[in-house]
Amino acid sequence: MPRSENVPAYTMRQLAAFVAVAETGTISGAAERMHLSQSALSAAVTDLEKALKAQLCVRRRARGVQLTPTGEAVLTRARALLQQAGELQADACGEGGAVTGPIAVGCYPALGPTILPSMLYAFTTEYPRASVEFREDTQNRLRTQLEGGELDVAIVYDLDLPADWQTVPLMTREPMVVLGAEHPLAGIDGPVRLADLAEHPMVLLDAPPSTNHAMDVCREAGFAPRVAYRTANFETARAFVGRGLGWTLLLQRPRVDVTYEGLPVVVKPIAEPKPASVAVVVAWHRDATLSRVARAFIRFVTA
Repeated sequence: MPRSENVPAYTMRQLAAFVAVAETGTISGAAERMHLSQSALSAAVTDLEKALKAQLCVRRRARGVQLTPTGEAVLTRARALLQQAGELQADACGEGGAVTGPIAVGCYPALGPTILPSMLYAFTTEYPRASVEFREDTQNRLRTQLEGGELDVAIVYDLDLPADWQTVPLMTREPMVVLGAEHPLAGIDGPVRLADLAEHPMVLLDAPPSTNHAMDVCREAGFAPRVAYRTANFETARAFVGRGLGWTLLLQRPRVDVTYEGLPVVVKPIAEPKPASVAVVVAWHRDATLSRVARAFIRFVTA
């Protein structure tokens, strides 16, 4: 009987075997995950390569498996197909309305301790059968993970985002000046003029895109800041400020204006002309096929 034109020559099991190899990095690890013998697992990947007429990985004795460029591209689509197949089975079993299964959420580091705990707590309380994997990383690495299918969504600032990301706003944040309690401008009433900080040392949150944003805000105020210290951790920036080592410019503010050492910091709004507010968004790759859990997460956090 001739094969229908729209029936693929590969199977879901072959795709699952390939994904397992890609994620574990070895035939033995993939075989253990799939509960197959190593020879059966290897044969499934070989059969997939024959069906696709392309080499997907290079097997190197004692050094594991390395994906080819074609294999990297196939991996993203294989994950999406397996996800859709799983949802089809759930729908057929009458579980179509259930929000169950994993979701991988990435987050820009400064947003991790300030907004994500309450967000994930509320989501998993509403959907207890959903399991959340959380990764905190730089925006560049989050981009790579979204494009590679390792993440479903990411929580980031709407700054320098790729054109192929889809976003929905969650909230907005206003840039603010953070000063040590003994800083000469800490005791003034009202907002602080950024230009008045031009001669004072700055502690820069050096974690793109926050780095460029802070420098741009200062540039728009007419000066280049005197950067004394750089840190990729916004709590470290606050700690340095609390010790009087400089001032900083942040978008996130903990509920308590005290550092881990118990030292106070003073948070001041910026005087006119105020820099533009910055949106916090949930983002995903425009070409991604979102799982039911991912769609539910986006609806929940943007409600």
